[in-house]
Amino acid sequence: MASSVSSAALVFTVKRCDPEFVRPAKPTPREVKQLSDIDDQEGLRFQLPVIMFYPSNPLMKGKDPVKVIREALGKALVYYYPFAGRLIEGENRKLMVDCTGEGVLFIEADADTTLENLGDAIQPMCPCFEELLYDVPGSGGILGSPLLFIQVTRLRCGGFIFALRFNHTMCDSPGLIQFLNTVVEMAKGLSIPSLLPIWQRELLNARNPPQITCVHHEFEEETNTKGTLITMDENNLVHRSFFFGPKEIRALRNQLPSSLGACSTFEVLAACMWKCRTIAFAVDPDEVVRISCIINMRGKPVFKLPSGYYGNAFMYPASITKAGMLCKNPLEYAVRLLKKSKAEISQEYMKSVADLMVIKGRPSFTKLGNYIVSDAQHAGFRDVDFGWGKPFFGGIARAISIKSFFMRFRNKKGEEGIVIPICLPPPVMERFEHEIKIMTKEAKPTRVITSML
Repeated sequence: MASSVSSAALVFTVKRCDPEFVRPAKPTPREVKQLSDIDDQEGLRFQLPVIMFYPSNPLMKGKDPVKVIREALGKALVYYYPFAGRLIEGENRKLMVDCTGEGVLFIEADADTTLENLGDAIQPMCPCFEELLYDVPGSGGILGSPLLFIQVTRLRCGGFIFALRFNHTMCDSPGLIQFLNTVVEMAKGLSIPSLLPIWQRELLNARNPPQITCVHHEFEEETNTKGTLITMDENNLVHRSFFFGPKEIRALRNQLPSSLGACSTFEVLAACMWKCRTIAFAVDPDEVVRISCIINMRGKPVFKLPSGYYGNAFMYPASITKAGMLCKNPLEYAVRLLKKSKAEISQEYMKSVADLMVIKGRPSFTKLGNYIVSDAQHAGFRDVDFGWGKPFFGGIARAISIKSFFMRFRNKKGEEGIVIPICLPPPVMERFEHEIKIMTKEAKPTRVITSML
């Protein structure tokens, strides 16, 4: 049986200071800067939480992580001053940053617990997360709200927890890591970042005139012809993180034929999650379902993005099929669909997405029958070292509605694997866990950490 830990097993108290604003340490330009047409799509108009757990380091005795990070943050904002501004909206819902220098929100806190006490809760869906990143009233909006919110919580063991929430229209995970690496460099004494930030959001703007030249299943109008696609009720979801170790991954790979060719672990796990999730929802066999894989444009010569660009630089093309075909076919079927949609990505596809945003009023992605997956294994969260060493865990703090993030994780047994948070309605989650066990039946059942949020 899969093991589980409920939030009731973890009880600790967090004492917080009043929220404050950290402003750039030096004067910065007062200007208005446009976001790109990839940045300001409806589907990115939310705040994404991140969390990192740091152990105590005897070499840093006498140094306060709160003070070190707060001061470094102010210095980093001199170079990343748009983060200290506020979003405004222009014609055709165009988002712009009003670089006011008001600052980012910051909270200093202390918790009467240790990393050892937290155990396997040091991963996505961490119980008591709301205590580690307090939701300051009025801070959660998109327009006119702080673009970055950080809470640093000292622990009784000498370690600390670094949690933040960022406005996703400003940057993606690699862009955020680029900013955090600058904070790290400032904390270690550098006065100029080793990688200077580049704005140039016009690089990912629509053409003039805009023209949709590709098929975009990820933005298609929603259909629910059989009435079996369920709208997610955010107030009635179970949140769990599934850990896939070497045995589980091997069990899945053993189901794939050699004729399929090379497959990434992300593709194999995404296919598994999509298939099990669709079965768990009991979707009518003739209903269309889809999965959208986030594809990073950085480092690919065809997109010609300069080093230092920290805006959103990804697309999420969708694979579609009828639910019956996905559920009755072997895992290979889902993997082939994923590989096919990823192979279709090109500069033309990216331009077509930007043009679609302008032509159709910046729509959201398709929600009904869709599952969005992001490979955050190599984003760099595990390497952010403020001077105390690398975190035990660093990554996206939780699943968001229909989105799951795949992250590297080492559990308390020392097993290296991938942890995937997901949120589903309670009865669907029960069926999903059952399907995951069946899919990995050759191995020890997938470990599960549960929390009701």
